[in-house]
Amino acid sequence: MPVLRVVFLTHNFPRFVGDVSGAFLATLAKGLVGRGVGVTVIAPSDGGDVGESELEGVAVRRVRYATPARESLAYRGTMAEAARSPRGALSAWSLGHAFRRAAREELQRGPAIVHAHWWIPAGLAAPPEAPLVVTVHGTDAVLLGKSLVARTLARPLFRRAKVVTAVSVSAADAIEASTGRVVAGTHIQPMPVEIGRYLTWSGGGAGIVSVARLTAQKRIDLALRAVALLPAELGPLTIIGDGPERGRLEALRDQLGLTARVRFLGAQSPAAVAELLGRADLALFPARKEGFGLAAAESLMVGVPVVACIDGGGVLAVVPETGAGRRAHPDPAAIAAAVLDLNADPAARDHARAEGIRWRSALSPEHVAEVCEGWYREALDV
Repeated sequence: MPVLRVVFLTHNFPRFVGDVSGAFLATLAKGLVGRGVGVTVIAPSDGGDVGESELEGVAVRRVRYATPARESLAYRGTMAEAARSPRGALSAWSLGHAFRRAAREELQRGPAIVHAHWWIPAGLAAPPEAPLVVTVHGTDAVLLGKSLVARTLARPLFRRAKVVTAVSVSAADAIEASTGRVVAGTHIQPMPVEIGRYLTWSGGGAGIVSVARLTAQKRIDLALRAVALLPAELGPLTIIGDGPERGRLEALRDQLGLTARVRFLGAQSPAAVAELLGRADLALFPARKEGFGLAAAESLMVGVPVVACIDGGGVLAVVPETGAGRRAHPDPAAIAAAVLDLNADPAARDHARAEGIRWRSALSPEHVAEVCEGWYREALDV
């Protein structure tokens, strides 16, 4: 078989070793390289910083798209909001132009498949002459349901893509409902994690944990309000992650009288996240319309039961209604009741471990890279 060359187009890829931005894509890229697939990543510069040309054995090319002060669309979880302003829209257009130019330069070096992660901006920027695989990760699926303009832009893209994939059934359903493109079951695959970090079961003792980018969609305010209704004996709430909502959430914590019971740790490396989860008793995941819910799967992989919300989207494929998890209405009292019910279930941790074993297999880099290589060969009809 010929050697495969793949160009990742993505607005979110680690800028340095240990960076959490798009860490799962770095894991996937390394898994593909391990299978002999040639991978080059094209990602945006960040504030003028183009970084290293290689990250843990993966070739990375950072493209400039604005002045350093205005290169702020990516890596902050606020691209959709930022692009609504005239200045942000101009930066988004420039980023798409830079993506396409860089991708064409890579194609000139030899035949390659373009794998666009997120249909916007990467998918729209993909050169039409290249075989195209598009993966929808979640936030871009939500956009399809919200915006007529987005659907109008997306439909031609999804028609011309050789393969369209999604990280969850809910994301696949959104693609079909919005564009008419059916995503086959073999094209639904969550992104991988470094399984080696999740091979020790949690001993508990550290209370409740929430891992999330601190944006409105993650609804960490519901976690805070639920904890205010819970007895202090259940332990503290540790919030791992950063984002534009942090100041408001810290103010809400203090307003609720939870200053001594809730700590914000900010963004942590993937290894540190795994270590913190490995001491938790229970995980809270109140986000709405998630693409997949990787933090919930990571919690189960260390045997930590999870409470999610019934409108959580892709996370409902991870968190069961009983056993290893509970699903609650997006209401503080309902979430608190689910926490108490799960905490009182003596079998919950055993169920979580059983689910964790399953997710360790499904999310291993070797497995996901093998699935992706199959998509690439399908796109080439080989």
